[in-house]
Amino acid sequence: MADKNRSTPPACAACDSPVGEKTCYTEQGKGRKGCPTVTCKSVLEEANQVYRADDIRKFAHTASVQEAACYANRDQQPYVMQPVKTRIVETCEFAERMGYQRIGLAFCLGLSAEAKIVGEIFEAHGFDVVSVCCKAGRTSKDIIGITDADKIYKGTDESMCNPVFQAKLLNKEQVDFNILLGLCVGHDSLFFQFSQIPTTVLAVKDRVTGHNPLAAVYQADSYYQKIRKP
Repeated sequence: MADKNRSTPPACAACDSPVGEKTCYTEQGKGRKGCPTVTCKSVLEEANQVYRADDIRKFAHTASVQEAACYANRDQQPYVMQPVKTRIVETCEFAERMGYQRIGLAFCLGLSAEAKIVGEIFEAHGFDVVSVCCKAGRTSKDIIGITDADKIYKGTDESMCNPVFQAKLLNKEQVDFNILLGLCVGHDSLFFQFSQIPTTVLAVKDRVTGHNPLAAVYQADSYYQKIRKP
């Protein structure tokens, strides 16, 4: 089936229809111009074919089961959402449901204290944890052409963050599932590129907000309006 209106790219983030009235949510719903549910039928068909593979189907099925398990009292009618599980509990339960035994933890050196606690939590849940920090290997930033002007500590032989090494090391250790904790923007992208193992993110780095990047978004229309006017 040919796609319609392909001159208008998807812009779901700009859709102002209430959730219960969106065409992606209900058959009677509406979509804005360029809505991918309406205009990208061939891509949708291609994507849905992927779930026919047993491993992908199992992974997606488990993720959906875990999603529902994060809410309590779902038998009550009318149902009012009642979330009850934190991200780390959700991650532990998902890994358990998948039958994983060996967890890879790739973390930022600046979150070493947090990584220690995270590792202990996963071990308490019965997992074997293999962890590697971003500076492991002590590779000089010189190899990627960083000059002294772009070093954090000028005048030193500064070690680079090495997400490729982190990913390849965890590949070698044959872990079942990777968890990222606080890798920098771009470094996390490289990790995803070189990891051969399914990966999730427990927390991302935000140096200003204490690793809560949505804090800036929540304040975008009040105290942090400057973010909309770069």
